[in-house]
Amino acid sequence: MAQRPEELVELLPEAEQFLAREAAVGTPAERAGLVLVHDLAGDFDAASAGTLAGAHLLASLPSEVIARFDADSLVDYRARRPRMSFNSDRYEAFAAPEIALHAVEDDAGTPFLLLHGAEPDYAWERFVAAVRGLVERLGVTSVVALQAIPMPVPHTRPVTVTAHATRRQLIDSYPVYWGEMRIPGSVSALLELRLGEAGVDALGVAAHVPHYLAQATYPAASLTLVEHLEQLTGLRLPTESLREAAEANRTEIDEQISRSTDNTAVVAALEQQYDSFAAAREGVDLLSGGEVPSAEEIGAEFERFLADQDRRGPQD
Repeated sequence: MAQRPEELVELLPEAEQFLAREAAVGTPAERAGLVLVHDLAGDFDAASAGTLAGAHLLASLPSEVIARFDADSLVDYRARRPRMSFNSDRYEAFAAPEIALHAVEDDAGTPFLLLHGAEPDYAWERFVAAVRGLVERLGVTSVVALQAIPMPVPHTRPVTVTAHATRRQLIDSYPVYWGEMRIPGSVSALLELRLGEAGVDALGVAAHVPHYLAQATYPAASLTLVEHLEQLTGLRLPTESLREAAEANRTEIDEQISRSTDNTAVVAALEQQYDSFAAAREGVDLLSGGEVPSAEEIGAEFERFLADQDRRGPQD
């Protein structure tokens, strides 16, 4: 028999503070504005940038687990085999996948929630319904996704992002790059869709990771995600260790790229394309009385950028 959504998650005693606070709320206006962030690791996490961002927050801020999901029912072990420890002639440990909800405090002491772990392979609708149940019971008023996608961009330029939301007002300051298209689904995307249908504010940012680093570690993208999370939520989040890791990683990448003239040429071509796209977006300075390119013009320029990259066929 299929599990009911609420059977997929166990609320721990540590969740009581949030349950009690929400129970004391008389009207929606009295809710404290609790933010839930999620960084579920899956195909939409190039260079594990979202996972690294979440792990950084857990390592840098006070936190405790308040709920655990039944990962054994949600994760396909044969698709993503968990690691086991083998010593001499025996197995010693099994690193079981986890999907947990953490209560975290930012640098100002403001609480928020972080849903961290593997993206479910099974029961997407029931998992999303279970998360929706937690959103209601714990008093969450906004949900933010941290993701990363591979793009034909160079590592020598600032990391850009794609923003999305259930209401345009939530991401007004972000440009619209894309028109309508069909893409592979993810649990994070389904969660945002279902929350929007339920009237809950949900949004997210996806960092653009250089396609040649999609399988590597790229802390610059994780840093960008944390910075945008701050901007979107008002949370005060630490970034110094991520910034140091990004700088060290940049040095390593530069050294590796410089060893190959082909790789150097690919990066140079990506730089030229990136700079051309950035220049088209800048338009005329607002102070001069000119006009900034519209969202449609920006989207068209970005489509030309991608099409040109396809024609060039850069090497990995």
